[in-house]
Amino acid sequence: MTVFLSALVIGGLTLWLLHGIRLIKRVSTGPLVRGQSETALVMIDLQTVFWQDGPYNADQKAKAEIAILHAVERAKANGIPVIALRQEWSIPSTRVIARLTMKGAAVAGSDGTEIAGPFAGKADHTLVKRVQDGFETGALDPLLKKLGVGHLHVMGLDTAYCVAKTALAARARGYQVTIDRRTILAGDQTAGEKALKQLEENGVTLI
Repeated sequence: MTVFLSALVIGGLTLWLLHGIRLIKRVSTGPLVRGQSETALVMIDLQTVFWQDGPYNADQKAKAEIAILHAVERAKANGIPVIALRQEWSIPSTRVIARLTMKGAAVAGSDGTEIAGPFAGKADHTLVKRVQDGFETGALDPLLKKLGVGHLHVMGLDTAYCVAKTALAARARGYQVTIDRRTILAGDQTAGEKALKQLEENGVTLI
């Protein structure tokens, strides 16, 4: 009986964690874009914990920082809203996964979840995301509708994960999506290139 109960508990925990992994990787669907023609710039996960401690070398970050800040400057000059999406793992299963696989980086309430210094104060709107897909909470859809946005310029971290999943979720809703390669970073270059190929196949414009 003890062995059976132990197996049952372990099986339940395994299924719970697998569900958390699915939540993290899932691409959401939502309301289709209708009559929205404005543009917004979306900065993803440019947070202290990722920017300072992530798997990106100094040269990569220096080049990306210049490109991102130039894009923000152009957006501001043209009246284009800048939206920052900030990661906080807050779903119980994803919090555990983050602690097990990411040393607890960006768990809600932990240090470093704030926007990193070079990009602090640049966003007109800041939203918290819970998984890789920035649309998952349901907060981004109404904001973009209110702003009349139908075209997103996506930038930030990480190409293969949160950038890719957010861009795919945007395309699923009918948004035009543009990504400037200079404004994104991938910790794993092979995974990053694979993600970019998938994005291009799904109608994302790469420049």
